[in-house]
Amino acid sequence: MPTLILTPRYTDDSQALWRAANRLGWRVERLMNWRLPDELKLVPEPVLYVEALMTEMIAEQLGLRLLDAPDDWLPNLPEEYRKRWVYLSTLGEARSMEKAAFIKPPNDKSFPARVYQGKELPSDYPDEMPVLIAEIVEWKKEFRCFILNRSLKTFSVYLRDGELQRENDFVHTEEEECEVREFIETLLSDERVKIIQATVIDVGMIQGRRWAVVEQNAAWGAGLYGCDPIEVLEVLRYAVVAA
Repeated sequence: MPTLILTPRYTDDSQALWRAANRLGWRVERLMNWRLPDELKLVPEPVLYVEALMTEMIAEQLGLRLLDAPDDWLPNLPEEYRKRWVYLSTLGEARSMEKAAFIKPPNDKSFPARVYQGKELPSDYPDEMPVLIAEIVEWKKEFRCFILNRSLKTFSVYLRDGELQRENDFVHTEEEECEVREFIETLLSDERVKIIQATVIDVGMIQGRRWAVVEQNAAWGAGLYGCDPIEVLEVLRYAVVAA
C-alpha cells in the first residue's frame, strides 16, 4: 500500500491529494518538520508531495531520488514545440544583458520567473547559477498536464491572459480539450523528445504562433490547478526512484 507523505504546510492541493489518497485506501502522513520519524523511513512505497525547500532533506532520509527534467530540456526541445528561442546560460551572463528577456531558474523557484533587464536580476545568487533566457512572448492561455510513461493522465487550464483561473474553477471548453490533447500527444509520441517517466509539462497558446510548450516541471511539487487528484497520485507514485 502506498504512503503519501505531505509536508507541514496545509494547502488546497495537499488537502485534495490527502482526500484522494484516503478514497484509494492509501496511508497518509503529514510531517511535523523536515525530520522523518524512524518508522516512516521503512514504509515500502513512499509517495512524496513536497515543497522544493524540503525536497532533498526528505528524499535523502528515504533513500530516494526525485525525478526532475534536465536543465537544458526546454532549449533542446525541437523548435516546432517551443515556437520561441530559449537557451541555457548563467545568471552572470544574464546580468550583463542590455535587452530585456524572460529569465527563470530551470527547475526551481529560487527567484520569480519573469521579464528582466540585466540590472533588475536579484543580486543574492552567484554568477554561475544556471538560468534559462527566453524570447518575450504573449501567452493567451496555459494548461498543466500530468504525464506518466509518455501518456497524458490529467490536465487543466490554469492561466488565461495571465490571470489565474481558480475563480472560474479551471474550466476549459471541448474545443480546447481537443487542441491540448492533439498537441501534447504529438509531443509525447515524438522520439526526439526525451521525457522522464513521471512529470508535468505545461503547454499553451502563444499569440500569433499557436500551441507551444511552456516548460517541464517536477511532478512531486507541481500545483494541481484543477487536475484530477486521483490521476495526479498515480503520477506521483512514479516521480521518485531509489537513490
